[in-house]
Amino acid sequence: MSIKEKLRVDLTEAIRSRNAITSGTIRMVLTAITNEEVAGKEMRVLSDDEVIAVLSREAKKRREAEQAYENAGRADKAALEKAEGEVISTYLPAQLSLDEIKKLIADAIVSTQASGPADMGKVMGAVKPLIAGKADGSLVSTLVKESLNK
Repeated sequence: MSIKEKLRVDLTEAIRSRNAITSGTIRMVLTAITNEEVAGKEMRVLSDDEVIAVLSREAKKRREAEQAYENAGRADKAALEKAEGEVISTYLPAQLSLDEIKKLIADAIVSTQASGPADMGKVMGAVKPLIAGKADGSLVSTLVKESLNK
């Protein structure tokens, strides 16, 4: 079963159980997926990898909104964004630990023969396919910068 099909099945289940947060979040995600499918000149069906990219983008939006609401003193809105993020995260692959990310970065630095901050693009190019949907891109970028500046 594809991720999109699982989302549709879970939406039906959430509606039946009257779970407003889950059903609302899944609807929002399915809308984002549909928007991605119809973007461009012709409609296409997204692969599971592309769906994971959309889910990652939506999860990132929720994390950023949660942080913004916390900074503004809106704990109620922050809690809602956090709950939506948790629903989305159930459809994403397991996240890599910090040590696993650092190991991938170290391997990429060796394989690309990167020697300094100017080679950041090479390292990110090598690491990005390995972490797709499994780690936050900004965290990886920060870790790569730190590794190349040593």
